[in-house]
Amino acid sequence: MSNSSSITEFLLLAFADTRQLQLLHFWLFLGIYLAALLGNGLIITAVACDHRLHTPMYFFLLNLSLLDLGSISTTVPKSMANSLWDSRAISYSGCTAQVFFFTFLFVAEYCVLTIMAYDRYVAICQPLHYGTLLGSRACVHMAAAAWASGFLYAVLHTANTFSLPLCQGNAVDQFFCEIPQILKLSCSRSYLTEVGLLVLSACLAFGCFVFILFSYVQIFRAVLMIPSEQGRHKAFSMCLPHLAVVSLFISTATFAYLKPPSISSPVLDLLVAVLYSVVPPAVNPLLYSMRNQKLKDALRKMMNGCFSETIFPVFFCRAFTM
Repeated sequence: MSNSSSITEFLLLAFADTRQLQLLHFWLFLGIYLAALLGNGLIITAVACDHRLHTPMYFFLLNLSLLDLGSISTTVPKSMANSLWDSRAISYSGCTAQVFFFTFLFVAEYCVLTIMAYDRYVAICQPLHYGTLLGSRACVHMAAAAWASGFLYAVLHTANTFSLPLCQGNAVDQFFCEIPQILKLSCSRSYLTEVGLLVLSACLAFGCFVFILFSYVQIFRAVLMIPSEQGRHKAFSMCLPHLAVVSLFISTATFAYLKPPSISSPVLDLLVAVLYSVVPPAVNPLLYSMRNQKLKDALRKMMNGCFSETIFPVFFCRAFTM
């Protein structure tokens, strides 16, 4: 038996036992991490430097890229280091930091995706009021509210989770620290308080999901009423990347936390965790750049300007503008 006061470190779930597979995991995660850094970094730089992208849609996209960078940087580097050094350990403070930052960034990203759905709704269904409803001050306030919501949520849940006595050992059944896995180590019925908070949070998340769903029902109704094919194509090009990102985010997270216990297994849990915590930050830049001509043009401008003297960044810029 152990309690939270005697626990100095946690043991994370390893991807593999053999050295060859550990190194394979390291190189695979390194490739995904570098792709996420490069893709999101290019979007952040393009939006910040190109005045044509200084609009609400790209302002929220910049926030999304920042959150994606933070999210993948919270989980992947530690997992890579453990595989490289053949270790499973993470310090108590390191685990607490992972729980806080992952929860903070995850919730803030969901809030930003909800705001982006509202942005698309206003742009297509109420275009005459777009400048009024989504002025620069309103956008800053909404983005600040998303970040603040994630921060307050993370403080509340992290403090409540790590205040519980832990007596079920220190082995976490995941490759990073997250609240449900820490709750499994609790031996006190007081964990029901945290479960209650999680249920309340799920209800609020469902409310955001309903809002996103309602927004897209109205958007598709408005798009189908556009007489010109070119107008419909332009409207769909604005919405489909965001819809793809939202679908990937919600589907993987929902399956991870609401899948039936009967199909749960360590291997499946590990794969699902990778899908909702590692894959989206790496894939989101591709989803947004594939059908967005303005973003492609901005990246080409960067490729021909800022990075014209180097070969390595140009190669990857071209990959994003194809």
